[in-house]
Amino acid sequence: MLIEHYGLREHPFLMTPDPRLFYPSQGHARAYAHLTYGLAQREGFVIVTGEVGAGKTTLIERLCGELDPTLYAVARVATTQVQGDDLLRLVAHAFHVPPDGTKAALLTGIADALRQGAAAGRRHLLIVDEAQALSPSALEELRMLSNITDDGRALLQTLLLGQPQLRRLLASPDLDQLRQRVLASYHLSGLSREETHAYVEHRLRAAGWSGSPRWEEEALDVVHRHSGGIPRRINRLCSRVLLAGALDGSDLFTPAMVEGTALELEDDLGAGLPDAAPSRPVGQPLQLTELTHRLDVLERATQRQERLFNRLMDLVSEMGRR
Repeated sequence: MLIEHYGLREHPFLMTPDPRLFYPSQGHARAYAHLTYGLAQREGFVIVTGEVGAGKTTLIERLCGELDPTLYAVARVATTQVQGDDLLRLVAHAFHVPPDGTKAALLTGIADALRQGAAAGRRHLLIVDEAQALSPSALEELRMLSNITDDGRALLQTLLLGQPQLRRLLASPDLDQLRQRVLASYHLSGLSREETHAYVEHRLRAAGWSGSPRWEEEALDVVHRHSGGIPRRINRLCSRVLLAGALDGSDLFTPAMVEGTALELEDDLGAGLPDAAPSRPVGQPLQLTELTHRLDVLERATQRQERLFNRLMDLVSEMGRR
């Protein structure tokens, strides 16, 4: 609906990472430089951390899209609190090695696969996502895999992607040997105010935007304030703003419109903590202020739903007349 209303080729703010829409902010450009530098060293570990939605996956998708598949065998593992042996099975499966059998069989199978690939002129790259969920024993297994060599050459290089907790995990005294093998590390932070403005326009133009809808500069400031410059949060908020604009038939996005949409989104997701009514002991009757707050929330939600419903009915009528 919003695509038709604004004449876009596609949705500009989908949540799924899309390397075609990669925006090279200063932070993302530096992170990418760290990745390419680390790959050039052909060994060890490269680490990229950042908040949820900071763009780590998009960064890696872009990197993988530029790697020659005839020269690189890339395996990806998404982890959720696995121990060492389980991680080895995930790595084996990712490199097309039978994941069954003893630990010795797993290590032998992985080593054979790495050596066969190297003999064919291919480098092996292991990408571990959500690495902050790994146990110390699993990280130690990754370090041991980095010991696999052939004629003095490392046969496996590993990229670790994770949330900020990964940095604290790696600071453990028990992981000193792994830290010594980290060739490059970078932390992705949120976009600046100016970068948030540029990011929104970049996504819109990539989707065929020709100036409508028009965003007031202060409206984009509100986007930055509510999102903290985190790309996924920007996408979520801007997607809802576009939907609200299409339903209301608006071609100009104002600060008040974005602010209202952001607050409604927080209410929808249960994150409207600043506006939440104070807690009340079980069994204590509702106080007047708490009751008033709840009625106000319900009234605002009802009014918003009524506006959306009326606009939907108008759109359906317009489509029926075409």
